Amino acid sequence: MQRPATVRHRTSLFEDAVAIVESEYAADLSLDDIARRVASSRRQLQRAYSEIGETTFREHLTAVRMERAADLLRGRGLTVREVAHRVGYRQPAQFAKAFRRHHGSAPSDFRAAQRFARPVPQDGAGALRVA
Repeated sequence: MQRPATVRHRTSLFEDAVAIVESEYAADLSLDDIARRVASSRRQLQRAYSEIGETTFREHLTAVRMERAADLLRGRGLTVREVAHRVGYRQPAQFAKAFRRHHGSAPSDFRAAQRFARPVPQDGAGALRVA
């Protein structure tokens, strides 16, 4: 069992790191860079991600990027290449591979599926679901 002060410290580190990733996900972020910015060591930040976030820095960064990519692909204004660049990937092929791993389909297939999805009434309370 960890001391409460240790848990609070790691929670604070994790929350600070998450805030940076959420706002700067498209930048070239690294664990070392984030650790320096939150005034911590690389190892302490790794522990915070593991114990508080139950993930790793890389998994978290990828998840944030993939969710933002899905949001961008739901729109019609950007190509897959443009979406890749906007979420921090220099190589569209690397982006497509990561997207497929995270969402289970290629970015172009995801976009096509979203285009044909339409809201369908679910119940009398006005809740909608996508068909």
